[in-house]
Amino acid sequence: MTTHTTFPTLLLISLSLALAPGCGTEDPGGLGSGGSANNGTGGAGNNASGGSSSGGSANNGSGGSANNGTGGAANNGSGGSANNGTGGDGNGSGGDGNGDGDGDGDGDAVDKSAGCGQAAPAAGNATIDVDGLMREYILALPENYDPEKAYKLIFTWHPWGGSAQQVAGNGPSGYYGLLGASEGEAILVSPEGLDFGGNGLGWGNEGGQDIAFLNAMMERFDSELCFDHNRVFSTGFSFGGMMSNAVACSGLARAVAPMAGNASVSGCADGTQPVAYMGFHGVDDTVVTPEGGRAARDVFVERNGCGAATPSDSNWCELAGASREPCECTTYEGCTAGYPVTWCEYKAGHMVAPNSAQTIWDFFAQF
Repeated sequence: MTTHTTFPTLLLISLSLALAPGCGTEDPGGLGSGGSANNGTGGAGNNASGGSSSGGSANNGSGGSANNGTGGAANNGSGGSANNGTGGDGNGSGGDGNGDGDGDGDGDAVDKSAGCGQAAPAAGNATIDVDGLMREYILALPENYDPEKAYKLIFTWHPWGGSAQQVAGNGPSGYYGLLGASEGEAILVSPEGLDFGGNGLGWGNEGGQDIAFLNAMMERFDSELCFDHNRVFSTGFSFGGMMSNAVACSGLARAVAPMAGNASVSGCADGTQPVAYMGFHGVDDTVVTPEGGRAARDVFVERNGCGAATPSDSNWCELAGASREPCECTTYEGCTAGYPVTWCEYKAGHMVAPNSAQTIWDFFAQF
């Protein structure tokens, strides 16, 4: 089990000062005014100059349990056998150990939720009881939601000091830009964190409570929405990137795309479940160091059976812009079929990967 420590007061003060208006170069706005995706002056997705602090640098632990969110065997979110997110036999979605339920790891099989055929629930703000604690999230459904279609389901986690509303935003730029990029092909969820260290909402995952929150949402959505259990995804910035790593470590997603996260604060469950992985990190990030991001990535380089890194064919560096040069994306050779690992580093401090929505969506959409 991951040990929990509390951030030293001096570190919390230092992080607050580093992200205060006028301090630093890459993150002058801190949370700014809580802007939404593609906001140039502060806030959530695809924000080139703002964002929040994220819960410290690599290996600075105060996060939650790396193990079991709600019961069952080791590292199991909801009561199956080891490393199983939803009650199968070692498989994140109840299949045969390949993460897609069809035996070959190619992600072709569709595992429809029980909610297919049901009338659509109301989108927008909602609450859910998780072990006696009321948790909040915002749900976005495709404009022409089809209750017979098994959609992709994407969780988008906010940074420290952010909120569900900050990430959900307004219009196509919401949900880190994925609302627009997905073009009606995905259900999107923006969960709300809990206070972390008295410095805003985050994903400390104390005692596995945030993984339990994810499992509770999944259980509700299974009965109310039509989605594919084998196509659940996660992304987020800073603390949201850390939570995406925790989701991946628990085997609860088909693929993840963390931005400026590590695996030491929200936790990382031991396991063998492969998860497709695309990560982004600024090389000058002093809030969550790139070393911490690389360590999280390497969990999946190993789990996915990958070999050496080679130049990627991703065009994200071009989309990021000349101001982010040098920028390089690499892809690892020899990964288990259907479970690639791609890693992008670029010239920046602690910030959302700019213009990354389409790249992240394209990465998720291939599965």
